[in-house]
Amino acid sequence: MDIILMIQALAIGIFCYLGSVSSPWLLGVTGGYYTIGRPLVAGLIIGIILGDVTTGIILGVAVQAAFIATISTGGTQNQEITYAAYGGIALGILAEASTGVTVTLSVGIGVLGLFLHNLMMVLNSGWNRRAENAAKKGDAQGIARNNGIYPQIVNFLLRVIPIGLAVYLGEGFVKAFLDFVPDKVTHMMDVLGGLLPALGIALLMNLLIREKSHFIFFVTGFAFIVFISNNMIALTIFSLLIAYVIYLVASNSTPSPISDDDEVI
Repeated sequence: MDIILMIQALAIGIFCYLGSVSSPWLLGVTGGYYTIGRPLVAGLIIGIILGDVTTGIILGVAVQAAFIATISTGGTQNQEITYAAYGGIALGILAEASTGVTVTLSVGIGVLGLFLHNLMMVLNSGWNRRAENAAKKGDAQGIARNNGIYPQIVNFLLRVIPIGLAVYLGEGFVKAFLDFVPDKVTHMMDVLGGLLPALGIALLMNLLIREKSHFIFFVTGFAFIVFISNNMIALTIFSLLIAYVIYLVASNSTPSPISDDDEVI
């Protein structure tokens, strides 16, 4: 039994819980779901836990790009990004998988995680009736337990146990699977997984670019990074300058409202 790996797997599972959308401990979704629940941040955390920060960040960037346009409309979602991040990136580091394979693995874990997330919501709905009964009896402690404690226990168990076991037991399975399948299949997984970040960015552009003329800014930024400089700080400063110039031009071109003292001809 590898005690160190067990502790690492437990820590990764706990962070998966803290980064979930239902975890209240890190200022709700502000510090949880929208911060440590993001694959980019998860990659850093997993890299620190497993002792390979560089690989963790690289894999986190790739997984983040694949899920960058994922939105939750009315509580519905097609992936569970926290399971995907902490499960997929951790297994990718431990199995020494390529970036594309890790992204593919994260997508699969995200689908499985969605079933566990829905199961958590179904199970926690039972505490509502108990909270209502406690409210009818004027039991303040019962209301607090059924709203704040018992649901979090269910959420904790359904995240820490599956992710912890997947990290602890899945390393050997993933390595054996990658060694078993032919190189052509692994190459296909790598290529398809490499396309998912591009698909995520394309979906994000579809959400953000409302006018065709705005596409020129994306092309300009792409050309700047590829042909001029790969420094993101320089690109950010350059983009801010362009945005400010456009703001000034738009402000000056907007006609000022006519006051009561102005003479209308």
